[in-house]
Amino acid sequence: MTHIGTELQKTPAFQRNSARMSELLAALRVREGAVKEGGGAEAAARHRARGKLTARERIGMLIDPGSSFLELGLFAAYEMYQEYGGAPSSGTVCGIGAVHGRDTVILANDATVKAGAWFPMTCKKSLRAQEISIQNRLPIVYLVDSAGVFLPLQSEIFPDREHFGRVFRNNAVMSSLGISQIAAVMGPCVAGGAYLPIMSDESLIVDGTGSVFLAGAHLVKAAIGEEIENEKLGGATVHSELSGVTDHKVEDDRECLGKIRSIMGKLGGTAGSPFNREAPAPPHFDPEEIGGVLPEDRSKPYDMYEVLARLLDDSELDEYKAGYGKSLITGYARIEGWAVGIVANQRSVVKTRRGEMQVGGVIYSDSADKAARFIMNCNQKLIPLLFIQDVTGFMVGSRAEHGGIIKDGAKMVNAVANSVVPKFTVIAGNSYGAGNYAMCGKAYDPRLIAAWPTAQIAVMGGKQASETLLAIRVQQMERGGKNISHAEQQNLLAEIHDRYEREMDPYYGAARLWFDAIIDPAATRAFVARGIAAAGRNTEIPRFNPGVIQT
Repeated sequence: MTHIGTELQKTPAFQRNSARMSELLAALRVREGAVKEGGGAEAAARHRARGKLTARERIGMLIDPGSSFLELGLFAAYEMYQEYGGAPSSGTVCGIGAVHGRDTVILANDATVKAGAWFPMTCKKSLRAQEISIQNRLPIVYLVDSAGVFLPLQSEIFPDREHFGRVFRNNAVMSSLGISQIAAVMGPCVAGGAYLPIMSDESLIVDGTGSVFLAGAHLVKAAIGEEIENEKLGGATVHSELSGVTDHKVEDDRECLGKIRSIMGKLGGTAGSPFNREAPAPPHFDPEEIGGVLPEDRSKPYDMYEVLARLLDDSELDEYKAGYGKSLITGYARIEGWAVGIVANQRSVVKTRRGEMQVGGVIYSDSADKAARFIMNCNQKLIPLLFIQDVTGFMVGSRAEHGGIIKDGAKMVNAVANSVVPKFTVIAGNSYGAGNYAMCGKAYDPRLIAAWPTAQIAVMGGKQASETLLAIRVQQMERGGKNISHAEQQNLLAEIHDRYEREMDPYYGAARLWFDAIIDPAATRAFVARGIAAAGRNTEIPRFNPGVIQT
């Protein structure tokens, strides 16, 4: 293993970079705090007045005392659905927490947000929670408190393949896979949503606040003329003593959560992780310095080795093909003791043995070939992969095309797609075009994917995209007989650029669950380590089949 990294000089540029990162992180903390308020203080007070705990209080009481909760999808639906008053965190709280020492996926409705109604992003987030449970074979706990589908948007959540019905389909599949599912009905559970807790392996219901029915009292009266109260229609006593729909009736939220912990504490043992781990060692250099490494101007180069030196155990990297394909760094390392294979974009300008200069952040043919081979090696050695993206795409131009960049790029994408070891992705800066795919973007099934506040994700960079879109718009206007002045073109360019920049913003992507979280770069080690530990629950790793990869 080779030590990497240097003691950085605290130059004016370093100080500016650090100050910018501090500003971005301060904004992140403010936004996190606002989202975690859910429906607000008044809604929370009304919720507690009914004898209920909030979603976050429930999770805090469910997980092991003193343990941490890895929240995922916090910014789901961020600044979306504004015409309906918004849906902070899509009205759900989701993540991984330890219950009796066992990593568990937890999905809780936040009834302070539109009575816990399901928006389209609520469905997407719930499916992501189930996907994490399935991939890692983690038990899952549902804390149900929901008024059902948000009816004004029912057409966007009801009938399609990745809509509401997929949640219940997953319930059935997960049971067949032996994944424990425990559901607690801690509030209303209405219509199709009633299937979620009842299709779980074990269900609890809170007396006086929990209720389950396919149709509430108002709909029953409208449909068949029967008049009945909700409690007598589908309350805790009815379903625990008459229908037998639920398995446990509990007095209040606290007893319910204690009962879940008791059940979880008796689940069968788990096999040891198939992934290698040794005693963790901190990096030689302070992870807080990453903000000083990343340039304020994202178009400027920087040395990715300095970033890795602040992420890897003991700042050690056993580099693979160090002298070849230098625009990508590949090598074996450890994070919090876990063995990992690193695939990271080198952002500095590098010189090849032939004397050619390669632009940082661009994937060349030799880099793609190297990465494909390294990914195959990690699969054979059963080593999880960590991709660190700051990529502007694959190299273009006649020389690249004649050299077979498409073939080599396809080779890398094929290796990423067919990789069977757990993959984790961190978007440090740019994530543009096919580079996003080759570096294991969301479409390539990373177990967890996070962005730093410096991330941008788009088909191409803002300047190139804006100028391309402007040229198309001007051509359309001129074909329509309208002459457009230079000043008008500049105004139109600014308008297009501003809209494109908003859509590249990491909060825009997080709102749509393009990644699971926006994190402080200094928290990356803990994020990746938690993911590898969770992935070790699934010991059924299929054999790697590279598909059609040309050599």
